[in-house]
Amino acid sequence: MYRSGNPGLSDSTFDKSSYKEANWWDEESNLMSIEGVAEKTGILLLITATTAMMTAFSMPEASILILIGALGGFIVALIVIFSGSLNPILICTYAALEGLALGGITWFFEVYLGPPGIGIVAALLTFLILGAMIAIYRAGLIAWDRNTQIAVTSALVAIVFIYLISIVGAFFGFHVPYIHSAGPIGIAFSLFVVGIGALCLVADFDFIEKGVERGAPKQLEWRAAFGLMVTLIWLYLEILKLLAKIASRR
Repeated sequence: MYRSGNPGLSDSTFDKSSYKEANWWDEESNLMSIEGVAEKTGILLLITATTAMMTAFSMPEASILILIGALGGFIVALIVIFSGSLNPILICTYAALEGLALGGITWFFEVYLGPPGIGIVAALLTFLILGAMIAIYRAGLIAWDRNTQIAVTSALVAIVFIYLISIVGAFFGFHVPYIHSAGPIGIAFSLFVVGIGALCLVADFDFIEKGVERGAPKQLEWRAAFGLMVTLIWLYLEILKLLAKIASRR
């Protein structure tokens, strides 16, 4: 099985040896399914959307919720990833916290960086890309093999490296040129990142399908849905930034 590059879906996610004394693994009537993953992903998306709207409608007084959501969501995500947790309450908590952050960030883009409705457009584009990548994957137009995995992972490492330099540089008055601008290079960079995010969705689909084929237990549907949410949230934020760059050129 090839790694998806998603920290929420590691090589050991669907390995029985990763779950000690998990007697539910051997119950044939308790198997993971694509439909089950889709259902749980829908639940997480609903939770995220609900808390995001609550935060957005409470801004700017609720601006502290952005920090709470971002830090809390990051911490909970680390707990889920490194503990291998399958607890739906913990995973739903992650979705709720991310919603707090996304709601505030979206409000900020709507008011200061983009035209009204930019958040709705970004959400629609995220779901359109999700649907398109599902169709492409199902049609077999993209094969997630070793070469594709190496290419996407290398691109992800480069993106993370650039963002880290940008974040650290911001504290010292240094900015990575062009990538955050609304010029052609900045827009091209955002398009590239969105494209890599879309390919990460294909990787997640393949990873989840392999889990179903291996007879993974139904309890792992929550973990698979968590992995998908990590990619979708990142993709939404990148689309939001891309739309803001395009809007600022008008």
